[in-house]
Amino acid sequence: PASLSLSKGRTFLSLALGRKDGPSTGSGKRGLWLALTLLPTLAQAAPVAASPPSDVSVTVYRDPNRQEGEANPDWPGGYAFITETRTVTIPAGQSTIRFEGVADGMLPETAIVTGLPKGVREKNRYARLISPAGLVDAFLKRSVHLRRTNRATGKVTEQDAIIQTGPYGGMILKTAEGYEALGCSGLPERMLFDGVPEDLSAKPTLSVLAESDKAVTATVQLSYLAQGFDWSASYVANFHETKTEMGLFAWLTVLNGGTQSFANARLQVVAGQPNKEANAPPPPPNPPQLVLQCWPMDITSTHPGFGLMAAPMLEAPVPVSAMSSEIIVTAMRREDKMSDVGLGVVAMKADQEDLGDLKLYRVPERVTVAAQSQKQVAMISQPEVKYEQVYRLVADGIGPEPEPLPIMIRTKNSKDRGLGLPLPSGAVALFEPVNGEILLAGEESLTDRAIDDDVELDVGESPDVTASRIETAGSVAQKRLAYRVDFANAKDFPVTVELVFPNELSEKPKGLTRGKGGWVWRTTLPANGKASVQYGLKLVNVPRTRTK
Repeated sequence: PASLSLSKGRTFLSLALGRKDGPSTGSGKRGLWLALTLLPTLAQAAPVAASPPSDVSVTVYRDPNRQEGEANPDWPGGYAFITETRTVTIPAGQSTIRFEGVADGMLPETAIVTGLPKGVREKNRYARLISPAGLVDAFLKRSVHLRRTNRATGKVTEQDAIIQTGPYGGMILKTAEGYEALGCSGLPERMLFDGVPEDLSAKPTLSVLAESDKAVTATVQLSYLAQGFDWSASYVANFHETKTEMGLFAWLTVLNGGTQSFANARLQVVAGQPNKEANAPPPPPNPPQLVLQCWPMDITSTHPGFGLMAAPMLEAPVPVSAMSSEIIVTAMRREDKMSDVGLGVVAMKADQEDLGDLKLYRVPERVTVAAQSQKQVAMISQPEVKYEQVYRLVADGIGPEPEPLPIMIRTKNSKDRGLGLPLPSGAVALFEPVNGEILLAGEESLTDRAIDDDVELDVGESPDVTASRIETAGSVAQKRLAYRVDFANAKDFPVTVELVFPNELSEKPKGLTRGKGGWVWRTTLPANGKASVQYGLKLVNVPRTRTK
């Protein structure tokens, strides 16, 4: 809560320091606590503040440098296009209008304000937020006021001080008596500032300079790009007992890495890679924290190690994944927009639309895009996707000892296979029923897949299906080498294996076809059965052998 404090006829912003019991530090000291009180500045007439948004739309674009897999929850690398509708009462003449609560990663050069009587003359972005660390940093090498209370007598003393170091792990002040570390006197302390610096704001703020011939109340729209957002698809594949079909479901996972929430927003995401020029890196999601530490009670020569210790680092920003997340959007209304995603979950499903050559996924109801959180909405639900399981390996990577074969799930993104819709990039978790239980079979990344594209997912390896390779004939002099690959299937049902030859062959086995990665040999291994294949390799650029 704000309060007004008068001292020597001046108005101050005060920063209170004290002590309370808490986890002990390495030096046995109790933790320091800070209380920040916001006070009015001396100053100039207050600018005009626009109302909070009455309507907001958030359109999230993916990280342009991420081609596959899921978004990084620790540092969302995408961006969002945000449109807000606000009301502002403008006096006659020139005025400064402040839009508080914009996104932390706002790119002010992209901001467009419409609805003002004579447009916008100037824009300013206030990205530095009021915080203990922000105040200390803003007043570095400037004068502040220290107020201390003697515990025994209750006497209050006040003196001027100059901040000598920033808030990064131990703050040094210079007073008339010399240098000292803030918070180490053992007395309750309060640090007073003459006012709030102009570049510090309680919330991320955009300020614009406008002009009007008369006082008017206007409804304006603020649109801008902001970094610190991202989205990806999170797929769940559930294999059926038949081992020929699976249910494929995808969550649309939206990340907001900033400290500003967007309540009751219209949310949509864009799949694809629109052309966008590079911008400056987004600001850290959390404001820096003021860290205070004191020396142990003694002199530094008693503890020589302390003199060599580096200043403590700032606490790292809390990753989005560690914060409270809204995981499922559910509701009892709008039954036409609800989707049964299996496992007893019914969730709202995003609608797919075309946006030129891009794809737009629109959430059908308003939602809150909360600060530093994830939100998931149903995106794709295909209950019967036909697939083929093959054991595929490259001939060059086989040794003389039996090795487990990699398992690949293969399908085609077509309607006759149970798909036939754009599949955005994301992470895929594959689950398989085992004795009545659903267990994780593997995880894989998926790149964007258009309609009629092949879809291949690596699941893992099977110790029951193995292969080994031995050299059978040939020589360098003949410029050819010959091999035999032996397969074994310990399962009680047939399996399909594929052997890929990336090199040119001098001896080709029957049934070869051209495929991904080179020539492909394919066969079906019977239950508990074996098979072999022989092939020869051409040797190129072999040095000639001189004869005497």
